[in-house]
Amino acid sequence: MSVMEKDKAGKITRTDLWIGGKSVPPSSGRYFEDHSPIDNRVYSEAAEGTVEDVDRAVRAAHEAFASYGKTLAKDREVWLFRAAELMEQRKEEVIDILIDEVGSPITKCMFEVDMSVRMFRAAAGVPRRLTGKTIPSDRLGCFSMSVREPVGVVAGITPFNVPLVKAAKQASVALACGNTFVLMPSEEAPLVASWFARILHDAGFPAGSFNVVTGNPFDIGDSLTSHPLVKSVLFCGSTRVGRHIAEICGRDLKPVTLELGGKSPAIILKDADLDVAVPAAAAGIFFFQGQACMGTSRMIVERAIADEFITRFTEVAKGMKIGDLRQPDTAVGPIISDRQRERVKTHIDDAVAKGARMTVGGNWAGNVCEPTVLTGVTPDMVVYAEETFGPVTAIYIVDGPEEALKIANDTSYGLSAAIFTNNVNNAFILAQGIHAGMVHVNAASLQDEPHVPFGGMGQSGLGREGTETDIEAMTEWKWITVQLPVEGGGH
Repeated sequence: MSVMEKDKAGKITRTDLWIGGKSVPPSSGRYFEDHSPIDNRVYSEAAEGTVEDVDRAVRAAHEAFASYGKTLAKDREVWLFRAAELMEQRKEEVIDILIDEVGSPITKCMFEVDMSVRMFRAAAGVPRRLTGKTIPSDRLGCFSMSVREPVGVVAGITPFNVPLVKAAKQASVALACGNTFVLMPSEEAPLVASWFARILHDAGFPAGSFNVVTGNPFDIGDSLTSHPLVKSVLFCGSTRVGRHIAEICGRDLKPVTLELGGKSPAIILKDADLDVAVPAAAAGIFFFQGQACMGTSRMIVERAIADEFITRFTEVAKGMKIGDLRQPDTAVGPIISDRQRERVKTHIDDAVAKGARMTVGGNWAGNVCEPTVLTGVTPDMVVYAEETFGPVTAIYIVDGPEEALKIANDTSYGLSAAIFTNNVNNAFILAQGIHAGMVHVNAASLQDEPHVPFGGMGQSGLGREGTETDIEAMTEWKWITVQLPVEGGGH
């Protein structure tokens, strides 16, 4: 059955694993319930993969690599472009899934589809850029060169918040470089992964080049990351799980790219244009109800404009519409799960109990948390240091750029940052001084493009994603020399 079909009796959609170019049932025979965060209803049933299923998928990818790794650049180019075309043509299908399965407002859905399409188009240029070079040699008559080769089977583990974007980002360059792929999606977004697998299949990617195993990552994730036939691991998720995966990969000296959490600051200096800074800062934290690793959870505002900023920012937060996710003016949707809702509530309650003040928010409408703005947050509050992953931000008032930089860097994370100022000197000084992998001046902290080096410092991750940097992670250098005859027989 198609990922979008219901049978004539109206039963819930049931999805299987995707292994070796076809849909296959889990070896356990079991399926788990996939609940919609909108109203907690059972949205679909997904295959509960096992360790044995992971092994099947990895071995299918390994067998496919024997031929796929030798495919021509022109063929991979066609498949990648075709996948982008199909995603555009069938976007209404996946928009429905993104709304109902993970609670995405439609504007976020449109962004996610557009970004995924652009990633595949950017990746389509990669196969022709996998070039080596000739190297001068110290040996007479020696022809020395370097070449790039695909690593083999790549494993990808993706989160619930941007399940299509992360699947597209991880898989597109891996496949472009000649690797095969095994995807383990979040248990909160299995249907997105199933739809994505069908897109790649219909685009022409050979059987076994892309595989999907759904299930509980906490039960079967280690069997994927530690599998001896997996040669590289890509992970996007929490810092706690990222550390665990890094330990597993470290034991086997296996390359790993980690895109983890964040506690991203926005510095708003007294000369900032508040007509730019206020909406950009709001977009940075309230996009997808704050469930974004780049979310601007810390607003650091210079004292001279603090009152005006707080007033204006609070009004913007109050105006964020909660409602039908299919309406373009709906800005905030539901938090994904009971566990995450409890985390958001705990962070807010702890801050208020210890003296923080809410200028707006703190209330819930079902599974939706109102945009919440805190002032008076201190280091003893949980929200000061920990990632909330919800529509919650704190405003800190400072006396100048130096104090702003000190607070911005008072975190173990280092993913993204924003700076709002019209002083070019302060912009560059702060951009260089902030400990973050990405810094945006007079724009929101939440930015991404297919070809940029996306990633963070410290507890925010290891390595970088993007069509340029992924080539390094998805290929291995090989040095080759050919000794040519030398006149007179000497070497």
